[in-house]
This record gives sequence, C-alpha cells and structure tokens, in this order.
Amino acid sequence: MRYRDQPTVEVSERVSCTPAQAWALITDIALPSRVSEELETVEWLGGADHVELGAKFCGTNQHSALGAWSTECEVVEVEPERRWVWAVYGPQGVSATWGFEIDPGSSGVIVRQWGRMGPGPSGLNVAITAMPDKEARIVANRLTEWERNMRANLTAVKAAAEA
Repeated sequence: MRYRDQPTVEVSERVSCTPAQAWALITDIALPSRVSEELETVEWLGGADHVELGAKFCGTNQHSALGAWSTECEVVEVEPERRWVWAVYGPQGVSATWGFEIDPGSSGVIVRQWGRMGPGPSGLNVAITAMPDKEARIVANRLTEWERNMRANLTAVKAAAEA
C-alpha cells in the first residue's frame, strides 16, 4: 500500500431515522470532536456556519506520534440529505478528502463515512520519508486509526438518532 495511490477507508452503519435526521447529525462538524481520539476542536471560518459548497472550517488535532496540528478544510461537494465532502488542505494542496453519505432504505438509512489520503503530502509523509521501507505498514496503521475514529463517529450518529 503506497501513499501515492491515495488509499481510502470507509465505514457504514444502519441507522433507524429519516435522511433529514441523519443529515442534521452528519453536518454537525463538531460531532467528531466529541468522540475522536485525535480531533480536538472544529470551528467554522470566514463567517460560515453550516455545510454548503465553499464553506471553510478549521480542525485542531493531537496525536501521540504526530504531535499537534491544525488544518483548513473546505466543503467541495454537497447533495442535501445525501452527501457532503470536504478537502483538507496542507502546504502543498489537498492532503486528504473526507465525506459522509446517506442512503435511504425501507427501515431507516445507511450512513457512510470515508477518508482518502492525498494526493498532496500530509504529516504522515515525514514518517514515510524517514522509513521508506515501512511505508505500507505506516499507511495501513494510519488507515486503521482513521477507521476506528470513523466508527466512533457513526456510533455517535446512531446513538443520537435512535435516542
């Protein structure tokens, strides 16, 4: 597994709610900071206050191996009550892309979250450059961390929707 191949991880959860209820939860940009192992705070930038095309927000993170950092993100796709996608910007362009999706069903919805590395470098590239022979393991470990945090996000969505 190579970083340059833009590896992706995705999780999903069946939730007993309407698409509108799921949408209200997945567009709350602060929700992940309440359950994440590393995302500490999120705030809207430039007067934005909700998910819409072009809206920007800042996330502040803390990781035992990577340290502390903040990123600027921009909403790059929106299909109301269906999908929203944001790009995470690093010094050399987009370092990751993330998204939430909702698929309506007969007994609720399926909520999906995914994240894709790259194409631009991120903090992970420091470790890859230092240990190129371990790139596959470094990338796989990071994707596992992303997956664990995404599962926590969807567990929180499910709990809130079904409460």
